[in-house]
Amino acid sequence: MNVLSASTDAARKKTVRWVIAIAAAALLFDGYDLVVYGTVVSSLLRDPNQLGALDAAQAGALGSYALMGVMVGALTAGAVGDFLGRRKMMLINIVWFSLGMAFTAMATSVPAFGVLRFLTGIGVGALVATAGAVVAEFAPAGKRNFYNAIVYSGVPAGGLMASLLAIVLNGVTDWRGLFMIGALPLVILFPLACLKLPESPRWLLARGRTEDAHRLSVKTGIPLQDKATEGRPTKRQAAEGPASDAAASFGTVAPPPAVGKGGRELAGFAALTTGNYRTPTILLGLMSFCGLLLTYGLNTWLPEIMGQHGYGKTYSLTFLLALNAGAVIGGLVASRSADRFGPRAVVATTFVIAAAALVLLTLDFPLPVLLVAVAFAGVGSLGTQVLVYGFVSNYYPTPARVAGVAWCAGFGRLGGIFGPLVGGFLISARAPSHVAFIVFAAVALAGGLVTGFVRRHRNSAAGADAVTTGGATTGAAMTGAVPQGSGHRSG
Repeated sequence: MNVLSASTDAARKKTVRWVIAIAAAALLFDGYDLVVYGTVVSSLLRDPNQLGALDAAQAGALGSYALMGVMVGALTAGAVGDFLGRRKMMLINIVWFSLGMAFTAMATSVPAFGVLRFLTGIGVGALVATAGAVVAEFAPAGKRNFYNAIVYSGVPAGGLMASLLAIVLNGVTDWRGLFMIGALPLVILFPLACLKLPESPRWLLARGRTEDAHRLSVKTGIPLQDKATEGRPTKRQAAEGPASDAAASFGTVAPPPAVGKGGRELAGFAALTTGNYRTPTILLGLMSFCGLLLTYGLNTWLPEIMGQHGYGKTYSLTFLLALNAGAVIGGLVASRSADRFGPRAVVATTFVIAAAALVLLTLDFPLPVLLVAVAFAGVGSLGTQVLVYGFVSNYYPTPARVAGVAWCAGFGRLGGIFGPLVGGFLISARAPSHVAFIVFAAVALAGGLVTGFVRRHRNSAAGADAVTTGGATTGAAMTGAVPQGSGHRSG
């Protein structure tokens, strides 16, 4: 029995390592795709021979086209991802966005560039929405916020890679070469994912394919439900009991199923509109809206804003480097705190950190201080968004998980769309740079406020907070629990 258990644990660790590595690599290039535009926008503005004449407002709109595509892709993934499966969605969209990057590198006009950026964004959005569900269904309980942070840190790491390559390859290649680098997953990552990325056993079980689910569970070592021995209560949980906010660490909570009329369990977007999920779904979407407005507003316009402050191209790109480095490091550190204390308090805190850092950027500090402030702004923008995805992917039950993450990613992309537009409008209006930072700081504070209103899951049978320690509930069993307001009760 011990030999069998050890074999299962080894298989699970190997599976999780491959899944996390593939998902993180996919989002690395997603992040590269979405940030590389910010590294070349100054060149496109100043050289009409590239795509044609551009002003700041048009450049801001071009930056938003990809994010419109991301929104469409994320919502599409939510509509079909819970029916097609995690593996198919990952493979299809790795190919999609790789081809999109390659064709964009060949664009010769502003309209063609904009259309191709939009189409590329569809693949990016579908991947972002699917990755959270993949991690939630493969990662062990008690570490899901951390593994989500590893995967979604691929996005700021991709931004970091884009910034570094823009500096290193300056004078070696132009913007077309930088975009062509984004097509590499087609020849590197896609073959690896075909070989090493399994379907989710929990998704198969949720789709009624019980025999396939059990067979794949044995092969991969991934349990069909979390064991009671996985994960431990946080210190606050132990001290305050099941009613504490820390108990609502959705990385370790087994969410109740969404149930419709007649007691039928709902899947996809239909589950998000049920009484117990409706308001949290709106609030989680608003959190993502704020996080992505900050992320893409800053990633698109920070080099240009700092360039207007008199910093040369290399220094301006260095600010972008600091922003994404702060997001990577800060997101990973904050995710450990989220697993320990619960994501809600940590996300609210990182939003406030972003606001404070952005206010500091309005002051006349030396370059090293400004770089540190920009790094903390990265923690509170894209670093926060990393935590939001982990928060959301563990908030919903398996049949609605992709839809929940897709809603968060899709609605949040409205913020991503507005970010470049707001920055472009302010620059076109010749507003002082500190005005843009104040506007972004206000958005960060709004995100922190919204986060505080997201409520905990409640168990309808017991009427009290249901808390799990790695899959085992404290106070009330969550297996088969029905959300309040459904009108039904589990047997």
